[in-house]
This record gives sequence, structure tokens and C-alpha cells, in this order.
Amino acid sequence: MTAPATLTVDLNALARNFHALAAISGAPVHPVVKADGYGLGAVACAMRLMTEGARTLFVARATEGLALRAALGAEPVIYVLDGCHGETASALKAANLRPVLNHPVQKQAWDAIGGGACGIQIDTGMNRLGYRIEDAPEPFAGLELVMSHLACSDDPAEPMNRRQRDAFAAVAGRYPGATRSFANSGGCFLGQDFGFDAVRPGICLYGGGPEGRPNARIAPVATLTAEVLQVRNVPAGESVGYSRGFVADTPRRIATCAAGYADGVLRSYSPRGEVWAHGALRPIVGRVSMDVIAIDIADAEIRVGDRVELFGARRLLDDAARAAGTISYELLTSITARVPRVYVG
Repeated sequence: MTAPATLTVDLNALARNFHALAAISGAPVHPVVKADGYGLGAVACAMRLMTEGARTLFVARATEGLALRAALGAEPVIYVLDGCHGETASALKAANLRPVLNHPVQKQAWDAIGGGACGIQIDTGMNRLGYRIEDAPEPFAGLELVMSHLACSDDPAEPMNRRQRDAFAAVAGRYPGATRSFANSGGCFLGQDFGFDAVRPGICLYGGGPEGRPNARIAPVATLTAEVLQVRNVPAGESVGYSRGFVADTPRRIATCAAGYADGVLRSYSPRGEVWAHGALRPIVGRVSMDVIAIDIADAEIRVGDRVELFGARRLLDDAARAAGTISYELLTSITARVPRVYVG
């Protein structure tokens, strides 16, 4: 039985992006597969990326790392960006997961259970996670990775990118032998001197552009489609959906499609959202409902059972995100569990 809404994941496109990012950055790619692989399925994506040569992965939460370790076995190195605290340190150690330590309390927790392989994050200006430069620890046994994170990599003209890069280069020099990782997806495109020893792309692996807009070097990976449930004629003056969010000024043909905010279709798609259907972009009209959206199909020969594309190869992810007033990251990670992931390639 075909699901009313489906997220198709092109693993061949994921692989192409993996190799493209390595070539662009001039550094090995250590994929970020947090948030269930940006909503696409962490296990399936990680397995394909490992087939392509990835051996080090990054997640955000300890629970994500534990789930990956159980699925992937002992082979990959898995770093947990949250670090560790309290009892999570023991859980990470037992599963051979590596915390990225962000402050002295986390290092104390890791040392208390015997330490071992880990990373540290240095805050070079984002003021989010990580040791401030002046508080960075001395080199210690088990330190395998030193990393930082760019705050403005989606804007290549922002001077802060170079300031952060130079600050990271200086502080990372205190840790000879540790892998230096600095660039995220956008950072891969800022120049090969941002690559250091390894890059950590996320959104560009999954089809989002490095500057919040489509990039020809990044292939679409995810396609969200929805089935047409009904087609109706709406006379001029009548409304569509809740709260009379759309009133027809002329007679309209409206298709009701099986995707709504319970599937992760953001309510902010109204009134600027569009879908690809029957060879053209068609506007979403009225409010996004829990289970359905309505689109104006004009005179297109769209029938019940046809499918429309909310984003994919023809309605690019970044363009769809901009219409919804958000970013591609949120669009992907908002797709809910009731939408099946179908893997091809």
C-alpha cells in the first residue's frame, strides 16, 4: 500500500555529495548524522556513507550515539557533540563512544570513569558550546580531536569566518597529534585552508546548499511527495480551508493533498508555499491543516491518486524552505515519523 505522504531518500545522491564535499574542501569528510540523519534516517545514511569511505561520524546526543553503535557495530568512530556529564560518561565509555568535551566539568566526569579517547571543542567566537580559548585545557592522554564551529559560514563575505579560522589554527597548534576539525557544510566552501585535517558537513550531505540557496555542486537527496486525495471546483467567492484563509476571486480548481503539519509540512507554507505538480509549480492555498494541504491546479490534468512534490529535484529544498520562511535544516528535521522513508540507490 502506497503511503499518502512519502519521503524518498536517494542514497546515490548522498554519496555524490560526500565525495563532492571532500573534493571542494580538500579534506576527509566526517559526516554529521545527528537528528536522525537530518530527518532522513541516520542508520541508512551512515551505512551508505561508510560504504563510501566514512569512518568517523558525529551525533549530538548520547542516545543518538548509542543507537548508531547498536546498528553499525564497532567499526566507526562516533563522537557525541554534547559531551558527557554524570552517568552519561559511563554509558558512552561502555559503548565506545567519544564525547566532545566542552568545559572542565565534562572533563572531570570523563576522567572520573577512566577517561579514554575523546575530543574537545574550542569556542572561537560563536559563544555556544566549547572552552573559551583562554580556558582551553592542556594536552592530555586520550585527546584525539580538537574542533570548533563556524558561526557565519553561510555568508562567505562575513569577516568573522576568517577571524574564527585564524583563532582556531592558533589554539589547535597546542595539541600536536590531535585531528583538527573546523569546517561545517558552509565552511567546506570557504577555501581549503578551512579544511584542516577533517571537515564535518551536515546539511550539504543531505541536499541543502551552503549559503541557504541551491548550489549546483550539491545534489538533491530527499523528495517529499503527497498523494492527491480529491479534486474540486470552487466557485468565485467561496473559501478554502480553516478561517477562510483563501477566498477564490475567480472559479478555481483545487486539489486536496495528503500532507499536513502532522507530517512536518510547516504551517508557515501558507500563503507563499508551492508544490511541483504536472510540470509546473502550483501554489498552496488556504491554511496548512494537520493532514492535508490544498493547491490551485488551474487547468492542469491532475487526478486523484497523482502525487505532488513538496521538495525534491524539481522543487529544490532551499527554495521550499525560503517560501516557508525558514531554512532547509528545519524543513528536513520537521518531517515526522508517520511519513515513511523510502531508500533508493
